[in-house]
Amino acid sequence: MKSPYTWFKYYSRLMIFGLNSRQLLMAGVLLVVIGGAFILYRPVEEPASGYLQLQPTTGSLTVLFDNYLYDSNCGTEWGYSCLIETPETTILFDTGGDPEVLAHNIEALDVDVHEIDCIVLSHEHWDHIGGLEVILGEKPNIPVYVPGDFPYHIMSSIRSMGGECVEFGNATKITESIAVTNTLNGPPVEHSLIIKTSEGIILVTGCSHPGVQNLARNAYELTEDNIQFVIGGYHLGSATDYMLDSICDELDELGVERVSATHCTGDDSIQYFRDRYGENFIESGAGFRYEFV
Repeated sequence: MKSPYTWFKYYSRLMIFGLNSRQLLMAGVLLVVIGGAFILYRPVEEPASGYLQLQPTTGSLTVLFDNYLYDSNCGTEWGYSCLIETPETTILFDTGGDPEVLAHNIEALDVDVHEIDCIVLSHEHWDHIGGLEVILGEKPNIPVYVPGDFPYHIMSSIRSMGGECVEFGNATKITESIAVTNTLNGPPVEHSLIIKTSEGIILVTGCSHPGVQNLARNAYELTEDNIQFVIGGYHLGSATDYMLDSICDELDELGVERVSATHCTGDDSIQYFRDRYGENFIESGAGFRYEFV
């Protein structure tokens, strides 16, 4: 943006060229139009392939909240939450839909809330943000990372509970080994969590409203790495076999090795993935634990 002094210099030079006031006015309008067109049509760079350079880490992920049961000591309710623990950090991905069930499962699985370094919310729906009060009530002032264009009233609520709400519109590193994908539109807007391991990347999804295949493709393009495991909700409750064939074909093209479809995927669609992937389908649910190297 030009300063008033710069524009004054331009005006003075035009006076030297002998232009009258009417001509000066027309010249000024033309400069504004050209400048505005430049601003409006300035190209915006998109993250290129290989944008995220991540370092391998080790650790585990534990499903703290799901409407499917894995560990009989846990409770179930509609929603999803997954705890990621590595030597560098502990991240809670989503918080489920019921604070009492989340609190029960945290106790049953012997999770120390004070060890959680940050919360990542995949999207705005109640069944993924309903347990925030449990975490922020015990450990306020931790970052809560949300997708771009997240509803303002939810961000205000997070801040009122003591969380430090931060929007990530583009793919962003949380640590040297963990990042979020770009924010994709479902609707609603949503991002997923990428974990880099020695065997490839793990993709943790909330509901996959933009399409699990699209989130997986975004993760692959950002990292240029094979996807060893995709776990979470796939949002395919009403999907036909034709749609499921197409989605799985895309996942195969991306080199996805193992899947764990749960939460909002739908019983019939989960059975489809179970049949198609065979031993590479991983059963999960509340209380499930997966270690990665």
